[in-house]
Amino acid sequence: MAVTDSDASTARPAVLAGRGLAFGYHATDPAPVFTDVSVEVLSGEVLAVLGPNGGGKTTLLRLLAGSLTPDAGRIVLDGAAVRRTRRGTAGLRRRVQLVFQDPDDQLFSASVTQDVSFGPLNQGLAEREVRDRVAWALAALDITGLAERPTHLLSFGQRKRVVLAGALAMRPDVLVLDEPTAGLDPAGVESLLATLEGLRSAGTTLVVSTHDVDLAHRWADRALLLDRAVLAVGPAREVLADPALLSAARLRPAWGPAVGSALRAAGALPAAAPDPATPDDVIRLGG
Repeated sequence: MAVTDSDASTARPAVLAGRGLAFGYHATDPAPVFTDVSVEVLSGEVLAVLGPNGGGKTTLLRLLAGSLTPDAGRIVLDGAAVRRTRRGTAGLRRRVQLVFQDPDDQLFSASVTQDVSFGPLNQGLAEREVRDRVAWALAALDITGLAERPTHLLSFGQRKRVVLAGALAMRPDVLVLDEPTAGLDPAGVESLLATLEGLRSAGTTLVVSTHDVDLAHRWADRALLLDRAVLAVGPAREVLADPALLSAARLRPAWGPAVGSALRAAGALPAAAPDPATPDDVIRLGG
């Protein structure tokens, strides 16, 4: 399957990249997850990584964030290869923060403040700096009111926000999010997206794995389709409007392009107009 791309990479530098990555969980599966995967994450973008279960999305995210070490290939941060030393890995993890799909995999402190402060404290920061970072991260996630709440009394959505606040308190350049909207109700999804969009507007780069084709089509700048190899990468609204690419990645068609085609066929949308991203876009057309 041909890989698509655009000239976006020439407009913005790559803050993070994987070059020729190979990895396998050899103790449980003799077959590698992938043998030669390369990806660039451009500064300030939202990059959506999509593909089927078992296609390597979470593995790729963990490699980019330094929680796994590739069998071959290298991770590149700001144009320099990350050295496979304790110091090199620690530097990568400070600047690239990974948030897992299940918040219970990362929550371990008794209270919200304790959990969010854990990372900055382990950086050896002064107490005042830690307090300032925790207060800023809680405010950014709109959970200041939960500061002293026991973590075991939080809802699923609140726990997701606490884990994300803990990552933000590290002041990363890149946030890597594994299925961030999984398990959230529609209002929770919209609230989290508004928060993440605010972070992106403030300069944080986002890498997001998701099964939600519609979410990626609506929100991401670029999309990467992965099924043990890169099937396609390019502008999200181009990649996710291609039925053949989506079929190859074992994903369903995106809602927006399908509705856009129907509207054009009915004469309700100009040929050159972009596909709608949400039902609200369709309602506005009718108004």
